[in-house]
Amino acid sequence: MTDEPDLAPFSGSGGDAYKSSQAAELSLNAAILRAEIARSYEEFLDIFETSYADDVEVSREDLRELIRGKARVRPFLLNVLVLLHVMTEVAGLSVSVQQTVVPGDAVNETHPARRIDFNGVGGKRCTLKWRAIRRWNASRVVYEHHYDLQQIGGPLTMDDLNLSSGRSEADFDLLY
Repeated sequence: MTDEPDLAPFSGSGGDAYKSSQAAELSLNAAILRAEIARSYEEFLDIFETSYADDVEVSREDLRELIRGKARVRPFLLNVLVLLHVMTEVAGLSVSVQQTVVPGDAVNETHPARRIDFNGVGGKRCTLKWRAIRRWNASRVVYEHHYDLQQIGGPLTMDDLNLSSGRSEADFDLLY
């Protein structure tokens, strides 16, 4: 693993927007896979800042409202990233990410599928899977829609975390 997200925006020729969006998708996914949430949530924020347009639109199938703009998306992302970082660094949760990219039929569109496995200290596992539609303008994501969310296995509980380091459940309740 490297200390930098190593994400270089891809800028292809305007004549080949399809290849440009596919290359940008591969670059984004490689950066996500290299980043380690246990080490730092800031790596993921840097990837977001580099890869997403200022006026990005984000939606999810179970939300009625479209979220517009980096400034409105950032707090949602930060809440998830900080929680995952604390749970991995302090409480021993193991997180692994897998992804598959399915090329889209439309120019400037990609269809990543994600899988995140959460493993508790005792071996209990919970997996989240979802798909996305991502639209690109050159090397920046301008639209992202998440759908087909699936949870495999029950949610992890405080028993699945390593709280023997003097931390109690109340410590985590105070954080979140």
